[in-house]
Amino acid sequence: MSTHPEEVLRLDGITKRFGELTANDAVSFSLAKGEVVALLGENGAGKTTLMNILFGQYTADNGTVSVFGKTLPPGNPRAALDAGVGMVHQHFTLADNMTVQENITLGTRPLFSGRLDRKAARQRIVELSERFHLAVSPDAKVGSLSVGERQRVEILKALYRDVRILILDEPTAVLTPQETDDLFATLRQAIANGLSIIFISHKLHEVMAIADRVVVLRHGKMVDGVAIKDTDKTALAALMMGAEATPPSVAPANPGATLMELRDVTTRDIGNAPGLKSVSLALRSGQIIGLAGVSGNGQAAMAEIVGGQRKPADGSLALAGEDITKWTPRTAVQNGIARIPEDRHKTGTIADFDLTENAILERYNDAPFSRGGWLDWRKSHRFASEIIEKYDVRCPGPDTTIRLLSGGNMQKLILGRVLEAAPQIILANQPVRGLDIGAVNYVHSQLLEARNRGAAVLLISEDLDEIMGLADVIYVIAEGRLSPTFARGEKTPAELGLWMAGQGFDEPVREEGGHHAS
Repeated sequence: MSTHPEEVLRLDGITKRFGELTANDAVSFSLAKGEVVALLGENGAGKTTLMNILFGQYTADNGTVSVFGKTLPPGNPRAALDAGVGMVHQHFTLADNMTVQENITLGTRPLFSGRLDRKAARQRIVELSERFHLAVSPDAKVGSLSVGERQRVEILKALYRDVRILILDEPTAVLTPQETDDLFATLRQAIANGLSIIFISHKLHEVMAIADRVVVLRHGKMVDGVAIKDTDKTALAALMMGAEATPPSVAPANPGATLMELRDVTTRDIGNAPGLKSVSLALRSGQIIGLAGVSGNGQAAMAEIVGGQRKPADGSLALAGEDITKWTPRTAVQNGIARIPEDRHKTGTIADFDLTENAILERYNDAPFSRGGWLDWRKSHRFASEIIEKYDVRCPGPDTTIRLLSGGNMQKLILGRVLEAAPQIILANQPVRGLDIGAVNYVHSQLLEARNRGAAVLLISEDLDEIMGLADVIYVIAEGRLSPTFARGEKTPAELGLWMAGQGFDEPVREEGGHHAS
């Protein structure tokens, strides 16, 4: 009798080229029943391309994908789904105006089949929910659910389809520490029942907590595979980067004058997204202000207020003591406000523009990129080339259309565009989302450098590790309300997680430095 675990997935010699770029170079690895394999790599290492080949969205130039011993036909997503492969994407694919049950059962039967047995479907959802401790009402509208509950619905969608192999892409990006613990408890139970998982994450402590084995890609090649029991976070970072990844040291801040101040700012709710509720906040020179919170709790409203994209329904905004409540995005840029937007695809770049055009997107009408109303393409091209080199934007060159880049490399171009302008106020909204550990360390060092030269940095992040490691002072936002000020190190991740879940706001709070919770 064999003692080897059953192999459920094998990628053998996968090679994929895009012109002169080799995205995957003869990559091979396997997955066993009940095993969790973490897929790690730098931005542009080839992880997304590999998963797209697995799902039939891309066709490999060479190599095969086998599931339960059967080779999948290339370029056939239906075949992967029918073979029992499922995926929970980082950005949820749910319809807000439909119920949990409708979202879960959508697409599970052929278009011209008979009527769905709704009662049986509901019963199955309830049974799966109870068995895997994924508490959510089948009748609830998805638009009314918290982020953690939506994550449960995505997992239930996969379990309802009887997936036996589950790919999780950055599954904890928008979860509180408590919700992450709940998710991992759920996954461990599913693993015990035979589910196999490919886990994609840049959070190495989570990889250490959930994975059995790690596969590392670098520049499209598989450089190593190692058991979790034989490694640690430092060694994994070195495998990813090819060198030891050292986070920047954070010296105490020396805050100066208030550069921007929000005074009792209230904004209107938009659909299910709460607005700000009488928020007061000061952005001071030489200080990083961290704003932690679960996605969708007012961070978007805060970013739009600071960036001039939204005007308060009540309250006021001041820059260096001057009222700017009615300013616009253009005047914000002209007054030294630099913006790293949350959504690099929708609001950070123009997909069909090249890197040069995107590099000067917010400054094309200003010196040195414009002379007498004409663009200076030579200087613009040189500026883009300098960003590409300094920020390690992996691309053929500044004339490359930006939609051809990976998300991480798009983010690097945006960061370079912002930081090279030497702004006095930096709005950094999820600045390292989707970046590898080396890029994260570099971005953090640049934000610290900007702080040290006197800039005020508003860091909005759903990653508590980032907030706690970088911010000089921390606020938590929940349902549009702002917590008291917390100094770095004053609160544990669990304590901040409770504030992120909304606990503490109904209790009396102290006032510090004139800023308060409402």
